[in-house]
Amino acid sequence: MTPTKLMLVDDHSIVRDGIRLLLEQVDGLVIIDEANDGEEALEKLKNHHANADMPELVLMDISLPGMSGIQTTQIISRLYKGVRVLMLSMHNNEDYILRSVEAGAYGYILKDSSSEEMVKAIRTIASGEKYYSSPVASIILSGYMQTLKKGDRHGKNERQSRLSNKEKEILQFLVDGMSSREIAEKLQLSVRTVDNHRANMMRRLQVRNAAELVRMAVEDKLI
Repeated sequence: MTPTKLMLVDDHSIVRDGIRLLLEQVDGLVIIDEANDGEEALEKLKNHHANADMPELVLMDISLPGMSGIQTTQIISRLYKGVRVLMLSMHNNEDYILRSVEAGAYGYILKDSSSEEMVKAIRTIASGEKYYSSPVASIILSGYMQTLKKGDRHGKNERQSRLSNKEKEILQFLVDGMSSREIAEKLQLSVRTVDNHRANMMRRLQVRNAAELVRMAVEDKLI
């Protein structure tokens, strides 16, 4: 089996030595290079690319002097599509984690993870899948759910902004169960005008009938 080629990026040589010592004992993994910071990592990757000897996976310390691990990961993800990054961090912090994911990291594990988990993460990412340790995965899911909630609130606000004051008034009467004729009499409009307003609301809110229009008005609190 062709071994998976790795590159270590960490500004502490004792940390790199420890990871190297660990991974050299694992079948199917080989460390082909190391770097002390982001700039050095990018320069070495450039040389590897020129020699057609690229690592498949980079173990990246998130806290590097100068260019951060997140910034370095973003550049690697843009320039070298075949190189995947596993972020190594002391920080169990939502901001660091979500920014790493956005930068293109294929995985994120904490530096206090077990050696078995590190090897599992490397093998998982080398196979093309992503890997996040359990506490990290929970934070990512929480952030994703918050994004969905924000998007849902934005969608409701946007739907509200599509309606004129007159349409909101008519919609309220529809929710109250009034017919077009009753609404027309109440607002001193023609029945045709009320029906036109209702048709326009249905078109803009992308609903098929008056029942769906009323349900959306209640659920999304459009009135």
